[in-house]
Amino acid sequence: MCIPRALIVPHLMHRILFAAALLAANAFAQTAAPEVAKPADAEAPASAPPASAPPATGAPKITFSQCHVEGPYIAMTFDDGPHGVNTPRLLDMLKQRGIKATFFMCGECVVQFPQLVKRMVDEGHEVANHSWSHPQLSKMGEEAVTDQLQRTHDAIKQACGVEPKVMRPPYGAFTVNQRSWANRKWGYKVILWDVDPLDWKVHNAEHVEHEILTHTVAGSIVLSHDIHKTTVDAMPATLDGLIAKGFKFVTVSELLAMDKPVPPKPKATPAPKATPSPKVTSTAKGDEAKPKTAAKTP
Repeated sequence: MCIPRALIVPHLMHRILFAAALLAANAFAQTAAPEVAKPADAEAPASAPPASAPPATGAPKITFSQCHVEGPYIAMTFDDGPHGVNTPRLLDMLKQRGIKATFFMCGECVVQFPQLVKRMVDEGHEVANHSWSHPQLSKMGEEAVTDQLQRTHDAIKQACGVEPKVMRPPYGAFTVNQRSWANRKWGYKVILWDVDPLDWKVHNAEHVEHEILTHTVAGSIVLSHDIHKTTVDAMPATLDGLIAKGFKFVTVSELLAMDKPVPPKPKATPAPKATPSPKVTSTAKGDEAKPKTAAKTP
């Protein structure tokens, strides 16, 4: 069969153009830049801190949400202060009970109440960095984050003579790269939490007390905020309830020093295989089908 040339040429040109389009599409797919994934902790709500990635083998652990400790030790932590009215009340409550806590402070509050920062250190509490003005650090560049942390670091040191060793990013939002960088630059451990009474949202003292007493376990890092009156109102009953449960209070750095690797879970022992029952061998064809009759008594 002879195909007219007028039909052959357009057909060949169509195939050539189609092949060229495929080659171009493949080249674009290979050279196009991959989409950058948003950090997992960028939108983490305050009630659920971002999970910390396990450190590489042999690398020191940087991020802590809680600790694995031998004994009923916990760390009470208070964020966003100091507050001119509520923080002195809280310090009085802690002093009356001989409890040491950790205060994650904003730099702009530190410079307003340096005398409270000094009192914290004089009474055995730990002072820590919580940024200058409480922004979401995971959305900021290195220069801006450096400004937030360095200014607060310097303000704390000027107020009490002690340099902070730990920091807590506002909202728990700090990328893995930022955590490593802050550890290299300031030696900071990044402290999250495993108990959050949502006191920043629910301004009710009984709610704060209930949540902390219900969820605190050995090794817990308890989050709360001394800028809220209802939180401080909840502390006498909360602290007394924790004492009644047998908990002992330490600073965050003291808790980290107690941290031990979680032992591996023992492997489940497989159940022994069942031994099959021996088969009954018939002596004659059809014996199994025939009912056995009792021997007649003579």
